[in-house]
Amino acid sequence: MSLINTKILPFKANAFRNGDFIEVSDSDINGKWSIFFFYPGDFTFVCPTELGDLADHYEELQAMGVEVFSVSTDSHFVHKAWHTDSDTVGKVTYTMIGDPSLQLTRNFDVEREGAGQADRATFLVDPDGTIQFYELTAEGIGRNATELVRKVKAAQYVYTHPGEVCPAKWEEGEEALAPSIDLVGKI
Repeated sequence: MSLINTKILPFKANAFRNGDFIEVSDSDINGKWSIFFFYPGDFTFVCPTELGDLADHYEELQAMGVEVFSVSTDSHFVHKAWHTDSDTVGKVTYTMIGDPSLQLTRNFDVEREGAGQADRATFLVDPDGTIQFYELTAEGIGRNATELVRKVKAAQYVYTHPGEVCPAKWEEGEEALAPSIDLVGKI
């Protein structure tokens, strides 16, 4: 079953952010755009490259009103150790949620059965708590934060422009489409 257009489920989790341990819950995202960026594990190979790439785009996402939460089933203590140990992960200033109970991982239906890990998955949640898009990739396929930013801009445009849609490769400032019978067969 697809999670698109479903509300996220309540959660509460410990996290690491900017040198501190904090608690995060679903109430922290009410009224905000949020990205939940699941990855299999700390101290691995593809994961740090993705977290570093996302860190390089975090300021831009914040300027767009988007908060970022990376999530793995490692604890917030392990996140702190990885943040301290890795130059790449050390760039991360967004919240790193620890999900050793797999509550979030199961809420977003990205649990690797029997592995105790999350799949490599990205979810965009709108200010109403509704999932607008998600991406799920195989273990060895890293994600691209530049494309994620483009998709967020498209989702925000559609959210604020009811009745319009963004075509393939749409970029901010380009024309969107207003679906109608007059467009059928014309594109």
